[in-house]
Amino acid sequence: MRKQNTAASHVTEPANEKQKISNNELKALGINDIDVLVNFSRVANGLLKHNVMDKAQILANLEALIDDPMPYALKKGGKFKNLAEDVIALRKEGKFVKQERSNFKLKEEVAEFPVWGMEHIEVGALAQMRTAVQLPVAVAGALMPDAHQGYGLPIGGVLATTANTIIPFAVGVDIACRMCLSIFDMPAKTVDNEMDMLKGLLVNHTNFGIGGTTKTHFDTSLFDSKTWGETKVIRSLKDKAYAQLGTSGTGNHFVEWGELTIADGALPGIPAGNYLALLSHSGSRGFGGSVADYYSKIAMTKTKLPPEAKHLAWLDLDKDEGQEYWIAMNLAGEYASANHHEIHNKISRAFNLAPIMRIENHHNFAWKEQLADGTEVMVHRKGATPAGEGVLGIIPGSMSTSGFVVRGKGNAASINSASHGAGRLMSRSAAFKTLDKALIAANLVDKRITLMGSDMDEAPMAYKNIHAVMAAQENLVEVLAKFEPRIVRMADPRERPED
Repeated sequence: MRKQNTAASHVTEPANEKQKISNNELKALGINDIDVLVNFSRVANGLLKHNVMDKAQILANLEALIDDPMPYALKKGGKFKNLAEDVIALRKEGKFVKQERSNFKLKEEVAEFPVWGMEHIEVGALAQMRTAVQLPVAVAGALMPDAHQGYGLPIGGVLATTANTIIPFAVGVDIACRMCLSIFDMPAKTVDNEMDMLKGLLVNHTNFGIGGTTKTHFDTSLFDSKTWGETKVIRSLKDKAYAQLGTSGTGNHFVEWGELTIADGALPGIPAGNYLALLSHSGSRGFGGSVADYYSKIAMTKTKLPPEAKHLAWLDLDKDEGQEYWIAMNLAGEYASANHHEIHNKISRAFNLAPIMRIENHHNFAWKEQLADGTEVMVHRKGATPAGEGVLGIIPGSMSTSGFVVRGKGNAASINSASHGAGRLMSRSAAFKTLDKALIAANLVDKRITLMGSDMDEAPMAYKNIHAVMAAQENLVEVLAKFEPRIVRMADPRERPED
């Protein structure tokens, strides 16, 4: 993959024993009651003294706890469980009422932003995008036709901010989630003629699940990078990242065999025809998720926004925490790419056949780019595919509908972006409540899909019509090839989604 720019000064953390969380810092979180202040100070400085967490992480957790104590109260053995229970008890008595605080105001006027496929987009996603473009650091925005509601920026949202700002929740929890396609010089009918063999390759060389790890690797050279020693957060996650290299997680992540139909002259060096192809979708696993959790809390501590915009808190790249996140995000991008390569290379080796071409792209990432007028910005694509002029990408459908290899047209209005898939039509809970198992099974039989794993929340009916989504963005991308899934592997049913 093209290496992202991770050039930045090395960040050093002062030793915890030289620090102390002051009463003034706790009061800034809205703690004024003396008894509550004493308890918070005792817990916070105890964690700091024993190097359980650093100062920024402790303050970020306390901020999140005050905002919503219930998740902390429910966590067995959690470091903040007792404090959370105290806060809940006090609020039942009408005490320690949460104070809304903000040090930044939203723009009063809502800037116009283009929307592709308006008829396919729910009201909640539009509302979130309206809030995003009101941020004081927002420069431009756009909404893709697969958009649906998320945390902060909607999935399918594209937001350009001032060049020195970055929003962890506008990047997403699964940093650098990406697509990867390997094309093999084998006829598409191989998926029928050698089905058992191809299923075996998926069983033997893919790993799914939240805690999924693997003990065998193809190439671990990424871990020779000095970037793994750049910050305390990265260092603490290196072993986890190593253990999960070559795994796929849960939710809408998959590895699948399918039939790829390529038009004449569409892809250089590949004649028109129907080919066997391997497609995968996953991201930076526990490494990226932990980075996102850590720095999103810090961002919300540093950048106080009105309640409707709190998940759009940004980090300043001119400050340590911003540089730390930038370094970690870019490393997550390299890791996510290596993760896919590990899967594809293992399968290719076992298949004893190298692919004739590999195509891949990130979504859930932020890039330093320029707008058409030359303005330098930070472009956040949360569930959106880069679609600059000539840029290749992959837009999947669902487990039983087409995916597409595309070439970007460089549409400036979309901030050089396109959709990252079909997009959800309904929430996971709605899918479980409303979909019919028999109809799902009939659909898979009709489409000749062999499914390994997954559950009703990933059923094809839970997604928008991919053909309608593609039709809505004809001025963003050119379709070069069509992929039809045939043998699909996903996480076991009822695994908690990570996507």
